[in-house]
Formats: sequence, structure tokens, C-alpha cells
Amino acid sequence: MAAATPPWAADLLAELRDAAPGASAVVLAVRRGEERALLATGDSALRGGAPAGPDTRFEIGSLTKTFTALLLAEMVARGEVAHDDPISRFLPRGAAPHLRGSPITLLHLATHTSGLPRLPPGFLRAAVPAWFSNPYAGYSPETLRHALARTRPHAAPGTRVRYSNFGVGLLGDLLARAAHGPGGAYAPLLAARVLDPLGLTRTSCLTDQPQATGYWHGRARPAWQMGAMPGAGACRSSARDLLTLLGGLLDPGTVPPGVPRTLRAALADVTVPRVALPRTGRRIALVWNVRPRADRDLYHHSGGTRGFTAFVGFCPQRRVCLAALANTNPALTGGFIQRAYTGLWTLARPEE
Repeated sequence: MAAATPPWAADLLAELRDAAPGASAVVLAVRRGEERALLATGDSALRGGAPAGPDTRFEIGSLTKTFTALLLAEMVARGEVAHDDPISRFLPRGAAPHLRGSPITLLHLATHTSGLPRLPPGFLRAAVPAWFSNPYAGYSPETLRHALARTRPHAAPGTRVRYSNFGVGLLGDLLARAAHGPGGAYAPLLAARVLDPLGLTRTSCLTDQPQATGYWHGRARPAWQMGAMPGAGACRSSARDLLTLLGGLLDPGTVPPGVPRTLRAALADVTVPRVALPRTGRRIALVWNVRPRADRDLYHHSGGTRGFTAFVGFCPQRRVCLAALANTNPALTGGFIQRAYTGLWTLARPEE
């Protein structure tokens, strides 16, 4: 007999559904200690969709960056790259931006401290025709490297936090080049090193597999593509897969025995805080945002595409994990993400 749904999980799903107007489906995966719940409401499309469930694939946008960080940590554990490797090591001559002083490293890319802008120079102008559908789709590797060579960083590497799709997208490209040379591709490398070993069968960068339909203000959107920057936002995943990933981050010792040693090491390495934000007390691990509290730390990240919104988070001290997915564009108010974060914060509070 299936375990009864905890009332607190059902209530949270209802609140998330209310916070995602325009979505046809909302899915929640949550763990609190030994309690687990996988809940869904709605259908995968507004018309003719199948019932949504814990295995329904959603675009997860920038949550892809957490997978890219895990890939970096895995390759560090193998000895293929090092956190402090300069990006010029993996680029053709003349492709790196000209800098005074310290070079940009892989760690800078993974902590948003590279000084690179949020988007490559010239990106917005080229993306305007497809801005509300697929702005990254036509962005080629050649264009990416040309943009990088003429980029002027906003700050010296390591001196300032500035969120950058450009930086983490570049990181994914550099890791593929480090593993397989100039022709290396991010998606198969991620699958071989991270997704397949962890048994994340519903997670990939593929656009030709079944997934929920995404909606932007009630209008169906085409499948999201990331062109030359898949490491910044190309993944699709399910609530069940994300809960599996979060469980491995919560306690790397609990992953199946067949998971390679290097990936076990990466699961621990990726959560080590690397950067402290001044005056806020917040930290950044490898991509992950960390909000320390007196008795617990909240790790979290969100993501979105033109038709989907996603949030994941976990608290190691309280053994709490949460993943929330909706097939509608992120609201300007951030209501869905804020409600998911509040749910994580509430579940991680000490019992009184």
C-alpha cells in the first residue's frame, strides 16, 4: 500500500499551484528526514496533455548550471582539470579576453566571479528576432569565441560576484574541450560522467524526447535550445530525478555502490562554499547559492526558460530537499520561486 501523502506536502503543492498562474502542470518532490513525497497536479499541456507526474520532463533552465558545476568537480577529481586552471589553457590562441593581472580561471566561471557580463557582447542584438521563443538557439560556438575575445570584463577576476550565463555557458564548453578536444560536446559528456552514473534517466539536454509543453503568458513555446552555451541552461529533468540528485548532494555516502569514486568526490566538492558576499553573510559554492543560518545552511538555485520555472534546494543539517517545477514562464514577481524557497526554509526550521 502506498504511503499516505503528508498534509504539509499537499498544502505546499496547492500553494505552489496558486503561485504559478498559466501553468497546466506543477510538480513537487520533497524530502524531510525519512519522509518523502512526489506530488503533481494538472496535465502536461493545456489541451490534450497527459496527467503530469514525478517523471514528467520539464525544462529547468539555469538549474543546468548546477549540473555543469558537478561536471567540473568530477573532472577535477579525475585530475583532468583543476579549479585554478586559466581558461586560456583550453582556448585557441587569441580567443581569451585581454586582462591585466590575474587570469580568469574555471573556478571564477563556476562562482560568477570571472568579471564576464551576464550575456556575451552583441548577444541581445542578434537574439531580438527570437527573444520570446528561442533567443540562444542560433548562437554558434564560433560566435561565442569571437565574443569572448572582444569582451572587456567588468571587474578583475575574483573581486566581484556578477551572475553570468556567459561564464557558465563558457565553462560547459571548456570542460567538453578539456575532455575531448576542440570537437567535444557538452551534452554527451554530462550524460556519461554525471547523469547516467546517478541513474537520472529523465534528465538530458535532448529536445526530441517527450516533455511538458511550456507556456509564456498562456501561449505554447517551442522546445528551448541553448546553441553554443548548453552548460548554462539546456537541461530537462523530472521531479524524481532532481530529488535523487539532491539526496546525493545531501549525503554523498548514500549514492549507489556503482557510482564512480570521482563522482562521489564531486558531490561533496560542489557544496563547499568558495566565495563570501560582503555584508550579507551569503556564500557561493560551485554555482550553488548558500544562505547560512545560525543552525542550518540553505543551498538553493532557480531556473527558467520562456515556458518553464524551476527551483531546487536542500539543507544538509535538517536533511531536507525540495524540487518544484511548473510549465509557465517565470513571473516578474518571482512568486513561484519565492514560495518554493519559503517552503524549503520552513521545512528546515528546527522543530520546536
